[in-house]
Amino acid sequence: MKEKLVLAYSGGLDTTFCAVYLKQDYEVHSALVNTGGFSKEELAEIEKRAYKLGVAKHVTLDETENYYQKIVKYLIFGNVLKNNTYPLSVSSERVIQAVALINYAKKIGAKYIAHGSTGAGNDQVRFDMIFQILAPEIEIITPIRDLKLTREQEIDYLLKQGVNESFEKSKYSYNQGLWGTSVGGKETLTSHQAVPETAFLNQLEKTEPSVVKISFEKGEPVALNGETLPPVELIRKLEQIASQYAIGRDYHIGDTIIGIKGRIAFEAAAASILIKAHHNLEKHTLTKWQLQLKEQITPVYTMLLHEGHYLEPAMRDIEAFYESSQRNVTGDVFVGLYPYRFVVQGVQSDNDLMNSQFGDYGEVNKLFTADDVKGFTTIISNATKIYYKINEND
Repeated sequence: MKEKLVLAYSGGLDTTFCAVYLKQDYEVHSALVNTGGFSKEELAEIEKRAYKLGVAKHVTLDETENYYQKIVKYLIFGNVLKNNTYPLSVSSERVIQAVALINYAKKIGAKYIAHGSTGAGNDQVRFDMIFQILAPEIEIITPIRDLKLTREQEIDYLLKQGVNESFEKSKYSYNQGLWGTSVGGKETLTSHQAVPETAFLNQLEKTEPSVVKISFEKGEPVALNGETLPPVELIRKLEQIASQYAIGRDYHIGDTIIGIKGRIAFEAAAASILIKAHHNLEKHTLTKWQLQLKEQITPVYTMLLHEGHYLEPAMRDIEAFYESSQRNVTGDVFVGLYPYRFVVQGVQSDNDLMNSQFGDYGEVNKLFTADDVKGFTTIISNATKIYYKINEND
């Protein structure tokens, strides 16, 4: 009797190869973890194909809401943009997917768990790390990495096994989810070439400018243009509206977990807008020192999440700080949408610290006198005055 093996399955070439290759020696249970990147029709088609390949059982694990509550919410709270550019669209999904997969493997009593990662990317580390931490007793199987297979070798093997699906080499690979879509192709393997306009899934459809109002309550997006929506639904609706302007396109260049530089194109309209809108509201409602502390902590949180350290206790500590920092981040943010760009136009909040009853910057003050400023300036400059008095030649 064959032992149970859970396969992280997406229906692409790599996981198709894994399903066919592994069913020879294992009872394969394919599992697709949906974090917002698949329609009902796509999920049904993927399930149909999985059974056609000969898996013993296929399940879809819907983790979209969990993904928002455990990850996306904190990406908004932290204004997370890796290297000031990338909203962690794909890397943030992988940790939730890995946790869901290993929990499913434990639930059905699987002795093995497999994924289709190659040996040249970040995902292999993210999956392996979480699998090892949460279930060290379950053995990890990685055929493509271990056999060092090329795409062409995978296709040849499948054809010999009678799998006649079309595996013509696509020019571009996509990872699509709730928080954005990555685009990879021959151009992103270079340092200078741009992917063509047609490589992006969303094309420019609207040119007439418009304005959206995003309402936040304690840091979370709760309404769009006055319509109260659950956060996941709000993100999807904002994505639908903003993607018509081809907003949110960029390139991420960064250091991978395995030590090499990597480059991808991406489009993340809703994520880009929400992060900037939220950050703008924070500038109005948080103190100077709250903002300063967040600027120091967020790069640490970003790197830990990107490199798969989701289970690190420090992550929960930072998230607790984020939660606390959001207690006054409530209000409306107005965002102008234009072809290929957006502009945060302003905010309205009862907690706005830029309140004219205390003074108007550059115009008039209402809390202090001219003599107060003179005395303050004398005191605050003392340390530097003393330095130059002692070191007159500097």
